This record gives sequence, C-alpha cells and structure tokens, in this order.
Amino acid sequence: MQPGTHFSFGDHKEYGFVVSFTSSIPQHLAHWFLEREQFEPVPGERGLYRLSEPERDGPRRTRQAVHDLRRHGYTVQADIRLNPALSNRPPRPVRPHGLQERRSQLAQAAAGRTTQRSTPPTTSPPSARPIPPKPTYAPTVHLTVAAGGRSR
Repeated sequence: MQPGTHFSFGDHKEYGFVVSFTSSIPQHLAHWFLEREQFEPVPGERGLYRLSEPERDGPRRTRQAVHDLRRHGYTVQADIRLNPALSNRPPRPVRPHGLQERRSQLAQAAAGRTTQRSTPPTTSPPSARPIPPKPTYAPTVHLTVAAGGRSR
C-alpha cells in the first residue's frame, strides 16, 4: 500500500467487494464514512468492511464509494475494475484540499470590493426627507356601527 493511503478497495473470494482503512484515519471516522457508502463490518475481521448486497450492482456502487471518498480528499487505492479513474469516462481531477481552496476563494471574494455600487452607502442620502415629529395628542377615531349587524 502506498504511504498516506486512507482506504483500500478490492475483491475477496468469500466476502465480495471489501474495503479496509489504515491507521492514518481515525477508526470512528472511517466507520462513519463506510456505513454511509453501504459497507458493513465483517464479523471477526477487524478493520475489514464488505459491501452490503453486492449482487445489487456491486461494482458500480463500489466505484461510486471510491469516487466519493476521493472527492472528500482521502487517498484511496482500488483494484483496476473498481477504480473510477480507469472507467470509460474521462476522470475528473481530484484535489486533496479542494474544499479548503474553495473556502479561501470565497473568503477573498467576500473581502474584496464589489462592482455593484460605485460609492459606499451613507447613513442618510442627501435627498432624503426628514421624519415628521411624533404627534403630542392622541388622534380620535370615529367608528360607525353597521346596520343589521349581529346582536350579542
């Protein structure tokens, strides 16, 4: 296994599509990710997970799991037939810290000046009308009773 690998996918003659994780990722985090990708722990085999219901489009689901983990920035080793990078489609570039780069770009964009306003807003525009003072008396409201209304 290459140094820095987080997950390793392959075929097992008894368990079908399997994955194991290395010590470079915390066990609880690996377990959480693998369960979301529909892998279950193999009883009696510490650190080994198998795909649940492998007869239900197992190769595609395993390739999808490899793809998803790589998109999250993890280093994944996979057998040739389980590697989405070697499938018929051209592979999408995988950046190990894509989320971090995206957040940095957003932060820079938020800190920069916008082109939507040429001048910064002021507290009161010069053409604004003054607010009239609050009346010192209570206004009288006359209500009319509608004829034919309901009696109590």
